[in-house]
Amino acid sequence: MRLELKELTGKIIEGAIKVHKELGPGFLESIYQTALPIELLKQGLEIETQKEIKIYYDGKEIGIHRLDIVVNKQVIVELKAVKEFDESHLAQVLSYLKATDLMVGLLLNFAKGVLKIKRVVN
Repeated sequence: MRLELKELTGKIIEGAIKVHKELGPGFLESIYQTALPIELLKQGLEIETQKEIKIYYDGKEIGIHRLDIVVNKQVIVELKAVKEFDESHLAQVLSYLKATDLMVGLLLNFAKGVLKIKRVVN
């Protein structure tokens, strides 16, 4: 992974930790989806929330999906508030990376006492 993406993911993780420390665990995912962009914007990062991406099969558009957050057009951030990550969460982020041709995603779980982070590289 290029150094600039390591620095960028570091800033995103810092912001997520700050949000988690302030709000704590226990809220619905939508609360963190609203709070994290506020923090990332304060850091001067460019964010897109609920970014629509088209999904194709055999050259035909078959649907649209919305990404939680895309930062600086380079990193997908998928937020969860679940007991534990499972394989479907990882598969989801990998599918998003493939659909967008991006290289890096962050899977963040706000439901625990300590923020759980999984860096996903395509």
